[in-house]
Amino acid sequence: MNEQEFGFETEAIRTQLERSQFLEHSTPLYLSSSFVFEDAEDMRASFTEEKERNIYSRFSNPNTTEFVDKVCKMEGAEAGYAFATGMAAVYSTLAGLLNAGDHIVSVGSVFGSTHALFMTYFPKWNIETSYFDINKPETIESFIKPNTKILYAESPTNPAVDIIDLDLLGTIAKKHNLILIIDNCFATPYIQQPIKHGAHVVVHSATKLMDGQGRVLGGVAVGREDLIRQIYLFSRNTGPALSAFNAWVLSKSLETLAVRVEKHCENALVVAAFLENHPNVKSVKYPFLKSHPQHEIAKKQMSLGGNIVAFEIKGGIEAGRKFLDKIKLCSLSANLGDTRTIVTHPASTTHSKLSVEERLAVSITDGLVRVSVGLETVKDVIADLEQALS
Repeated sequence: MNEQEFGFETEAIRTQLERSQFLEHSTPLYLSSSFVFEDAEDMRASFTEEKERNIYSRFSNPNTTEFVDKVCKMEGAEAGYAFATGMAAVYSTLAGLLNAGDHIVSVGSVFGSTHALFMTYFPKWNIETSYFDINKPETIESFIKPNTKILYAESPTNPAVDIIDLDLLGTIAKKHNLILIIDNCFATPYIQQPIKHGAHVVVHSATKLMDGQGRVLGGVAVGREDLIRQIYLFSRNTGPALSAFNAWVLSKSLETLAVRVEKHCENALVVAAFLENHPNVKSVKYPFLKSHPQHEIAKKQMSLGGNIVAFEIKGGIEAGRKFLDKIKLCSLSANLGDTRTIVTHPASTTHSKLSVEERLAVSITDGLVRVSVGLETVKDVIADLEQALS
């Protein structure tokens, strides 16, 4: 039976390092900053990369290698590199591939720190970004310039849970010879594999559903080997590498990703249906609800709807604040993809510095609430949301 015939869960569990002389069943931790050489020739060949081996944990480490190998198999990627955080993955991927004078075309609905990279930091190096409206995909090509190098998107988006057609992005990227980068954090490779739709690089905040228990920070980028090589060389010299301990935790976490995500999505769909019928809720966005504006696209490219539900509470910002103050069981936290259900109100917290116009441009209304549905008994989550809404 060759490795292509193994299922997702088998790959997640059985992709492991070679056993040491101790014949351990579970991969051990390799808490070493560096690795030794047999002699001068071994050291020379290792540094010139004639040999593939561990030299220094900023470059590679057995634990990070195992984690990356698992994600590559899950995403159908040729190579990858692991980072200390999700934003380190996003920044290093972009910085490793871009040059001064390049141009990015991105969906307007991106994570706040990614937005800061595009609007505040990259312009310092003469790298500009143009945003397209996720609800107007027919306009994407009008933003492409002769110096456009990267097409970038999240799907589903954070925090409004909008969906973009990945096949469409893949077609546009191929037509214009662009590098298509997809942030697949909300979906995970269990639900969606962007490379199948034409993506060249896929990035994740492994802190979220990949860890799934709110323990460690991490990020990963996987994709085409020649592009990952550029990202690796940039990262090897700038130092955003994932720690061996966090890689070990994340690799263990991937063993249960499938069963966790299945339950997350099952709970999220129940929560979304409850909210859709609540009198104090104006609207609900969840990819696998038929009412979602991109429901058909979601069903085409996602196997499940994910664990994030966005809904608009009646009464705007003040109602959102009151809702958070009344929450008892669920957590008020900046994280998501945790075993514990988390609620946030972007307009009064994470996106409070944006103007009303800027928020509305990325579908963040005054009353928008994001729920990261956890693994608790779903009736208990609903009871907490019910009492906070009433």
